[in-house]
Amino acid sequence: MKEKDKVRIGCGAGFSGDRLEPAVILAEKGDLDYLVLECLAERTIALAQKRKAADPAQGYDTLLERRIELLLPLLKKNRIRLITNMGAANPIAAADKIIEIAKRQGISIKVAAVTGDDVLEQISGNEVAMETGNPISMSGQVVSANAYLGADAILPGLETGADIIITGRVADPSLFVAPLLYEFGWSPDDADIIAKGTVIGHLMECAGQITGGYFADPVKKPIGNMSILGHPFADVYPDGSATMSKVVGTGGNITLATAKEQLLYEVTNPHQYLTPDVSADFTTVYLKQDGKDRIKVTGGNGSKKPATLKVSIGYKAGFTGEGEITYAGANALERAQLAGEIIQQRLNRQFLALRIDYIGHTSVHPSSLANGYQPYEVRLRVASKAATADEAAIIGEEVEALYTNGPAGGGGVRKYVNEVIGIVSILIDRNKTQSSVIVKTYEYQTL
Repeated sequence: MKEKDKVRIGCGAGFSGDRLEPAVILAEKGDLDYLVLECLAERTIALAQKRKAADPAQGYDTLLERRIELLLPLLKKNRIRLITNMGAANPIAAADKIIEIAKRQGISIKVAAVTGDDVLEQISGNEVAMETGNPISMSGQVVSANAYLGADAILPGLETGADIIITGRVADPSLFVAPLLYEFGWSPDDADIIAKGTVIGHLMECAGQITGGYFADPVKKPIGNMSILGHPFADVYPDGSATMSKVVGTGGNITLATAKEQLLYEVTNPHQYLTPDVSADFTTVYLKQDGKDRIKVTGGNGSKKPATLKVSIGYKAGFTGEGEITYAGANALERAQLAGEIIQQRLNRQFLALRIDYIGHTSVHPSSLANGYQPYEVRLRVASKAATADEAAIIGEEVEALYTNGPAGGGGVRKYVNEVIGIVSILIDRNKTQSSVIVKTYEYQTL
């Protein structure tokens, strides 16, 4: 295959619930070679595994159908290849759904589903959780075990010529590294060039964060036109350098500040940012403002990829019960505090970890930082974990009883019971995983 002198990759989503419109704008106006949708997180895939267990035809991203319906005509028209982890717990079912949509729209399509991240059967239960240092338990409470695969798992999907490559759990930067490996013919053993691709992938993976979405503070760090926030694209060159920008006319800003904040996002050790592809050194990265909403990215060094892969373990962690009620007007805080004391006295023996928050006063920061501030309205929130849903429901019931059994003027009660999916992480030998690619095709036949 002839190597390109530049590849343009856009990021249309940075998490499962991201807006749909920015990806459409990128596909329509971004002059892209590739569009990446990064839609998976630790808890997201555990919840997807639960949906798959209830229905084997489910388990992919809940917004997949809406996203693909909007994007498919544009991808085909503009010859853009899509790479996404919206397959979540069920990439094969996701590929089937895409084929179904293509049939409805009369569009020929080839989809490559990447599998192999589900390693539940490879887990013994003796592995040590990174967060606690204790062995994990493989009782019936464990609902998922998904390894972070790398670019090498995606590459065979690209080599099939598929229009859409849909994966389960892969490392976020690897979604971007894979097409660079494919287009530029980079060696996966060249740690420095893979590190440079990883820097680009890390800057891009959260989509609207680098255009100011997570950065914005209207007083200290204002960002323009956020209601139409655009998502970024990167022009990447064979030497691993890149220029990042966004579609003209979209909101947000790409500046040195937004880029630096994203570069450090979720980075524990900038000297050793570990992915399945490489151990990257971010301290050698150089960012330069290269015009309005344009950042030039160079540098980044790497060393040998880790011998282990991170695995995200999802497990059933009981239930949470919550209740909320609002007090407003004179003495709102004092009435909310009295309500909290009533609930504390009623439930503290049954719920040892009962949490009481005064939203608008102390729900985020401690009372010591309130400096005597007296809000005009306060929302009391009471919450605790419980072993069963029935037990968790008691909390909301007690809060509701405050209507007539508590301070004056309470209103707007809401009650919630939710099952909790806990997450821990382990490391496994990367040789325990075996990825594969399954190709699905549909050829539209004109009459």
